[in-house]
Formats: sequence, structure tokens, C-alpha cells
Amino acid sequence: MAKQQAFYFDSSQCSGCKTCQVACKDKNNLDTEINWRKVYEVGGGGWRKNGAAWISEVRSYHVSMSCNHCEDPICLSHCPNDAIYKNDKGLVLIDDNRCMGCQYCEWACPYDALQLDKKTGIITKCDLCRDYLEEGKLPACVAACPMRVLETGDLEELRAHYGKHDPVFPLPPEHHTKPALVLIPHPQSYDFTDWQILNEEEVKYA
Repeated sequence: MAKQQAFYFDSSQCSGCKTCQVACKDKNNLDTEINWRKVYEVGGGGWRKNGAAWISEVRSYHVSMSCNHCEDPICLSHCPNDAIYKNDKGLVLIDDNRCMGCQYCEWACPYDALQLDKKTGIITKCDLCRDYLEEGKLPACVAACPMRVLETGDLEELRAHYGKHDPVFPLPPEHHTKPALVLIPHPQSYDFTDWQILNEEEVKYA
């Protein structure tokens, strides 16, 4: 069975510091408007009146997200020029020589993982620091996380160790692309139905 490299993320322990995001930008020398890893700030709930008192029921958690190197990548199937491919480690990669910058893959991805570099006209994305992996080193985001909530490894081994969990807001249902991601949900992530992204402008435009 072919190996499938994957990310592990523990939302229950993430502080939302965005160190992973900064480390990714630094390692890959990304321009200001490009973020291969984004940290979503999610909030829900409100205040409840109890007699003369107001009781807070506000809840929040964070989700650190990059390309999930999906088992069934929808970006690959939407590329009209075969510029996206999976290698023998399961990484979803882009052939810069074939990319036309049409952005079909970017529009199709439910994780907003692909982003056009306007200077080069080529789509860019996380490659799971494959150069580091070949050297036996951790990806930049994993190595930088002060809370140690990010890991990488074989998908089946991560699932065997951490279990299988349902996706949490704002992630789409997994059947769309079969993401190579093992995510430990925050305990409060199922408490409400009115969750919203609190930093939508930041994650949408970066």
C-alpha cells in the first residue's frame, strides 16, 4: 500500500499564536498576500440573562490549516493542464512548468489551500516542506509550534495512534476530497450551531 503523508493537528490545545503561519512564510519566502498555512479564529455563543445577572456562554477555538494533501484531491481533477500531481509519498504538488495560472484549482479547493502568485502567474501551495522531509527534518510549521499541536507522519499510523474524528467548523465534510488530516477537535467545537469565523478578512485575503 502506498504511503500517504499527512498532518496531525490538535485543536484542543492550539493557542492561536500563528507561529506556524509565520514559520511557513519565512521558510518559503512568501509575499505578504500569500499564506500557505492559515489559522482560523472560530467563535460562537453569546450572553444569557439570569435574573439581574448576565452569564457568558461565549466559546472559541482555533484551527490551523494548510493543504491537506488529499487522497482524492479535487484540485488535481480540476486542473486543465495536468499541472497538479501526487508523488509516491502522497504529496500533492504543482509542476510550475505546466501551470497556466487559470485558478480553476484554487476555486475548487474547499480548504483555500492554493493561491496565485500574481508576480509569477503560477499557483502556489504547501508542499509539506518536502525538502526538509528528504533531509529527515520536520516541516517548518511543525518544528515552530510552541504548543506541539502539529505533527506529520503516515496517515494510517496517525489515525491508529490518535483515532478518527469528525471534521469541525469551518472544515467541509471529508468525503469531498478525503483529506490526509487527523484533527483532534476542541471539546467546545460541538457545543453550538452558530459558529463563525472571527478573522474572516485575514484568512480570506491572505
